[in-house]
Amino acid sequence: MPQLTETQTEDQQLLDKLRPSRIILPVLIGLGVVGFMFWRSYKPGDLAPLADAKPEWLLVMLAVLVARDAGYVYRIRYLTQKVLSWRAALDVIMLWEFSSCVLPSAVGGTAVAPVLLHKEGIPLGKSVAYIMATAMLDNLYYVLTVPLVVLVGGDALYPHEALQGGLVATLRVGFILSYVFVTVYALLMMYAIFINPQAVKRLLVRLFSVRGIRRFRSKAYKMGNEMVLASAELRGNGLAYWLRASLSTAFVWTARYLVIGCLIAAFINVTWPEFWLIFGRNLTYKVILLIAITPGGAGIAEGAFPTFFGKFIGTPTMTNFMVLLYRVVTYYLYLVLGAVFLPRWVARIFGKRKVEQVMQS
Repeated sequence: MPQLTETQTEDQQLLDKLRPSRIILPVLIGLGVVGFMFWRSYKPGDLAPLADAKPEWLLVMLAVLVARDAGYVYRIRYLTQKVLSWRAALDVIMLWEFSSCVLPSAVGGTAVAPVLLHKEGIPLGKSVAYIMATAMLDNLYYVLTVPLVVLVGGDALYPHEALQGGLVATLRVGFILSYVFVTVYALLMMYAIFINPQAVKRLLVRLFSVRGIRRFRSKAYKMGNEMVLASAELRGNGLAYWLRASLSTAFVWTARYLVIGCLIAAFINVTWPEFWLIFGRNLTYKVILLIAITPGGAGIAEGAFPTFFGKFIGTPTMTNFMVLLYRVVTYYLYLVLGAVFLPRWVARIFGKRKVEQVMQS
């Protein structure tokens, strides 16, 4: 009986995180910020480039979006060793994206994803292991890509044209610190999964036993246990498994970072060096989103966009239009898709009686 109660509590916590009413706050924040930006700088003549839109680039952007989501579906299905059907994998990815949109960026969909997999019939230990594998691969992509874009873009990765020297220096320090943190975290995860998880667990517990951060020791202990479980589940997988997972990770993140460049190229003439510089600036832009405390970075993502990409677009009015369009295809779209996929997933997992309760919450 206690087990049933624990399961019911877990179900309720999951459905609470995914409740449709969570859409309201980020939409109000995001559209409010964009609306203010338009009100402050709107000039009708500045939208003239819309008349010269290039449909082929819009099609490329749509293809990139579809390919990105298809890549996510492929990756989660093959990471779970095909335990998930294609339909279940699609449901998981859509709800994962939805949860990333309605929860603070620091939490994201990673907190929800293991429970989604568990509800699809995968044991919780394995579910945690698979999500840790995706996190490790995502971080490794960032670790390997940053040196390449720094080599190509250099100091142009920072928006000197929009920020004063002190702010640029702050952004540079934040970028470096975030890179160091992600690198250390990725290497720790690799060491834990493939070499010695118990040593990493002991290290985490000792680090968080220091006065001042001792209150996080229980979370560090939990993370250490999860790494031990992940190692037991994943260490035996062969080279082909990790090669497929790595390539699909590189594919989906490259597609993710290409969206803004494709969107700008659809309305503004950009050179290929500018296009790849836009790709590189996505990685510095990500630093702002990592520290966003609002659901899905709402308001912060919109407000920071002109600083990083405004120079490639031109007028403030056109830049604000790009902000709106970018958030429509990469954020509001997934709020809508989440609202569509959620009731059918709840009906499949919990039964039709639960759907009405969730949709009214």
